[in-house]
Amino acid sequence: MNRNALSIALALTVAVIGFASVACSPGGETNSSLTTNRNPTPPAETVNVASIEAEVKKLETDWAASANAKDGNAVRRVLADDVVITYPDGTTGTKNDEIQMVESGAITADAWETLDSKVTVLDADAAFMTGRSVVKNGKLKHPKTQKTIDISGEYRFLDVFAKRNGRWQIVASQATGIQKQP
Repeated sequence: MNRNALSIALALTVAVIGFASVACSPGGETNSSLTTNRNPTPPAETVNVASIEAEVKKLETDWAASANAKDGNAVRRVLADDVVITYPDGTTGTKNDEIQMVESGAITADAWETLDSKVTVLDADAAFMTGRSVVKNGKLKHPKTQKTIDISGEYRFLDVFAKRNGRWQIVASQATGIQKQP
């Protein structure tokens, strides 16, 4: 290749690289809609924490009151269809198990108090509640053995809530018995 052709090829390569870098640089854009919409920031989610706390606490109270009232509809409203419940003895239960216990009168208590409760709101659709339950003169008739056991005592609990189809429901629940100190 002669010297003149090599100079022309080199000049063309430099020109192409120069035009490409100008066209691709952020300052080189002239289409304002591309510049403003490149990384749009989503609007901040408005979460009414006080409203969520009140709703979650009400659901917790409704669930506790459902046993003595034999109110299966309250259980249906409070618990999600796919709820996972872990009882203090380590066994697990479902929504249907809870409905059956409540409607049959297998579980009763003179009082079911919720104390030291704290609701933590994660976002507009998720929250959890921790606290302590005190069950006074609580009885549970075991569904298999038909033997009645005393469930009176204190428990620590964790209930996880999710907002589904515009309604808050418990999706997971776990309770642990608090051992009395000697």
